Amino acid sequence: MNPKTLGRIFYSKSWSRSSPTLDVKLSATRRRRGTFNLHDNHRQRALSSQPSRSFRELLRGTTTLAPSARSISRSIMSGRVPIESQRVDAPLTASATFLVLTINPDPSAIKTVRSVLSSVDDLTKNVAFRDLQALFACTVGIGSDAWDQVTGLPRPAELHPFKEVKGKVHTAVSTPGDLLFHIRSQRRDLCFEFERQVMELLGDAVSVVDETVGFRYFDARDLLGFVDGTANPVGPAVNASIVVAEEDPGSAGGSYIVVQKYLHDMKRWRGLSTEAQESIIGRTKLDNIELDDADEGMQMSHKSLATIEDESGEHDILRDNMPFGSPGSKEFGTYFIGYSRKLWVTEKMLERMFIGNPPGLHDRILDYSTAVTGTTFFAPAANVLAGLGDD
Repeated sequence: MNPKTLGRIFYSKSWSRSSPTLDVKLSATRRRRGTFNLHDNHRQRALSSQPSRSFRELLRGTTTLAPSARSISRSIMSGRVPIESQRVDAPLTASATFLVLTINPDPSAIKTVRSVLSSVDDLTKNVAFRDLQALFACTVGIGSDAWDQVTGLPRPAELHPFKEVKGKVHTAVSTPGDLLFHIRSQRRDLCFEFERQVMELLGDAVSVVDETVGFRYFDARDLLGFVDGTANPVGPAVNASIVVAEEDPGSAGGSYIVVQKYLHDMKRWRGLSTEAQESIIGRTKLDNIELDDADEGMQMSHKSLATIEDESGEHDILRDNMPFGSPGSKEFGTYFIGYSRKLWVTEKMLERMFIGNPPGLHDRILDYSTAVTGTTFFAPAANVLAGLGDD
């Protein structure tokens, strides 16, 4: 199947009042019922001589739909596609998949990878059309070791392999990774379906280094019980913090990504008092109120060590962390993913956490959380990714 074939959207005969039944087909087969062929955001309507009653009513505006159904209907009827691929600022969702791959040393592997990456925009739309309210998104990152072969483009100014950070007690390990697929949605099945399609197309060109499925835990808390992501930038500050601009014109519109997989020792963590946990994190556990910073030279909280400031002000990154785990396997963790305009900001955070500030006073959260992976990627702009299939 050509991955660049756009899906066709069909309404079933049994249109319900609560939600439309959408069936995304990747083949060119037409049904006798009404169809919409969406291509380059233009709408072509082809109705049979006897469309279903409910479909006729929808077109005449005589069928009353629930708000979610009306929203989907308006999007499709207007020809607008409310889907944007390669978004680095996609909304936080209830589910995510973090897929890290290496490219196999096969003569045809790079060509396959380039073809698939250039088709991510269409693959994203094919899956996202199944539920336009599910906030489906995918961001692709390319690792330092694969950048030259995969893109043939100048390297982003700061792109290099993840640097191991070795403190007196804890180490931020460096692990391999040529490709990252950060897949997220409100629906787990959409994440699964996109990953299935991508892996089927990549075939033997890649090997899986790590595949982690994350989920939203209560009110955006991590498994340690604290709200995660409070310090994320909002509004105009998002793009200013995470999207490369005029400082590196060849990489403008892209973003650096650092991923780490942390495993928690929940038994030891739960052995601490709530007050001790709050002192380590730097926020109250129940209502997420920020605690005062420690005096200069004293043990700092995780919140303080992860805050980077200099003479130009505070430097933000965008975190899209997700809890993951398997109680049956006694595995509990947090998958850290940080998007940044300047890679050095994330690297400085890790230095402060693992080495300490001052050195020797490391982030005490690391006494209960172990980093088992660490990889750096660069997410190019969508048009750059799409252009990889032009050769």
